[in-house]
Amino acid sequence: MGLDFTVVPGFFGALLMGAGWTVAITICAGLLSFFGGIVFAVVALYGHWSLRWPFRAFAFLFMGTPLLLQLFLIYFGLIQIGIDLPAFVAGVVGLGLHFAVYNSELIQASILAVDKGQYEGARTLGLSRGQTLRKVVIPQAVRAVVPPMGNNMIALLKDSALVSVIGVMELTLAAQQAISRTYRPFEFYLAAAFCYYIVNLALEAGLRRLERRIAASR
Repeated sequence: MGLDFTVVPGFFGALLMGAGWTVAITICAGLLSFFGGIVFAVVALYGHWSLRWPFRAFAFLFMGTPLLLQLFLIYFGLIQIGIDLPAFVAGVVGLGLHFAVYNSELIQASILAVDKGQYEGARTLGLSRGQTLRKVVIPQAVRAVVPPMGNNMIALLKDSALVSVIGVMELTLAAQQAISRTYRPFEFYLAAAFCYYIVNLALEAGLRRLERRIAASR
């Protein structure tokens, strides 16, 4: 049986909707991973030991286990203790927390790289420890890690395909459903790959623009 790409346009709407859900998951999980990474970094460096040790266990869990297993635990496991999350929310939480842990490692290193004199100068001016972190240290640390965090965002976009296994109608699942009706796997997986590539190019362009704006503001 030869290739027949004429079947793809009939499912263009479904693929486009799946791509839209992929973008939505990436944006929501990316925001969670960004702000969660900052919080985790501050807890890891400056939190009380009663917070640091649970965070280390949490970080070990998310860095030492497969993302797919984490999605299963959040979507199928939490319901066992009365927490019933919609599939989309479970996917966002799973992806967001997974990449928040990795972003936290980057931000911790960047915070420690900030000149100690700036911290001491801010304290001399009367800023509290929290104000110094919030207004002086963290903004500089975050600007310095935008490129590697951007790489994590691109990885997040590609890993968003995993939420298809918990029933989120994103691009991969949309392609799979089209395949189940047409029995044309190569055509639709190739179409899905093309859509991922276009979204990835748009994300990379946005990240490069953000990096230029940050570099210009220094």
